[in-house]
Amino acid sequence: MLNLLAVFAGGGLGSVIRYLTGVYFIRTFQTNLPAATFAVNITGCFILGFLYILFINKTDLNAPLKLALTAGFCGGLTTFSTFSVEVFEMIRTAHYILALIYVVMSIAVGLIGVMIGAYCAKFCI
Repeated sequence: MLNLLAVFAGGGLGSVIRYLTGVYFIRTFQTNLPAATFAVNITGCFILGFLYILFINKTDLNAPLKLALTAGFCGGLTTFSTFSVEVFEMIRTAHYILALIYVVMSIAVGLIGVMIGAYCAKFCI
């Protein structure tokens, strides 16, 4: 039960931060580009890569904390469903090149984010 509460709490926090990031990007940049989703997804990749390496090497941390930060916070922060709807909308409105760039950049930069996060975690251990 504690694990479920940890995921719930972390997910709520991540979701609120994702929402506020979207509000900030709309107010600040006034763009239809999915910049906020891209930003939270890449940030989430970095954080998850960092935590992955940290938790491999620091096995003494309790499971609820790990779950709150990974499945909870990172799961709530990042959003594959929003990414998919944004790509669908780009395709539906015939913005094929933009959709392709967004997909490729999200995957490539997301992977790079995980790698950089994992690399940074090695300095903290």
